[in-house]
Amino acid sequence: MIIIKSDEEIEGIRKSGYILARVLRDLREFIREGVTTWAINKKAEEMIRKLGGKPAFKGYKPGFSSKKYPFSTCISINDEIVHGLPSKKRVLKEGDIVSVDMGVNYKGYFSDAACTFTVGQVSEDVKKLVDVTRRALYLGVSKAVVGNRIGDISYAIGSYVRSFGFSPVKDYCGHGVGIKIHEDPAVPNDGEPNTGELIRRGMTLAIEPMVSMGSGDAVTKEDGWTAVTKDGSYAAHFEHTIAVLDHGPEILTPWDEDA
Repeated sequence: MIIIKSDEEIEGIRKSGYILARVLRDLREFIREGVTTWAINKKAEEMIRKLGGKPAFKGYKPGFSSKKYPFSTCISINDEIVHGLPSKKRVLKEGDIVSVDMGVNYKGYFSDAACTFTVGQVSEDVKKLVDVTRRALYLGVSKAVVGNRIGDISYAIGSYVRSFGFSPVKDYCGHGVGIKIHEDPAVPNDGEPNTGELIRRGMTLAIEPMVSMGSGDAVTKEDGWTAVTKDGSYAAHFEHTIAVLDHGPEILTPWDEDA
């Protein structure tokens, strides 16, 4: 069931999203060579709590797992697509790309966002992957207008990504968000226009392209969480929580100072 939000509920999600955006903006300066993913997770949780929120992922049990997630963030490196586990043993090095995905619970209102960061100098191909994935996010957001359908978002993302020879990851997608961390509808990163659920005012969506340089197929590592590309190619991940309003989509997690 799709939950249509009132203006008051959207304001609560907006406040949640501002906390999340602030944390992601500040992590941009923290993420560098020599830092562990454990330290990134610790920093993010401390900031979320200092700003009045709670980590939405910590203790959350998604449908695909029999266990609750033990961390505040998912941190995925290089060929890891999503759900990477923070670790004291994972040390960032020059040339890595690092996707940080997190959620915030602010007084019962949930936001969800992700950003891929580069560590030092990366290859031109990898830089292009990151740039194309980020731009695909905004193309998808632009289609989240009253009267369109979810497939219009999916097609905008997938067709753009494939035009550069990259692949949308098949097994993971965006979703509704706001009253719960995961809600209906699913928002795939590839599809056909004018298909899927009708987009209505008051819908709040987490739009999140996950894009591979090679195969769009994913496999899960033995830890039961970390999804990696089947062929070992690098993957990038960007995400915003948005609200569908009369004037168009509003980004509720404005982490991108360049947007």
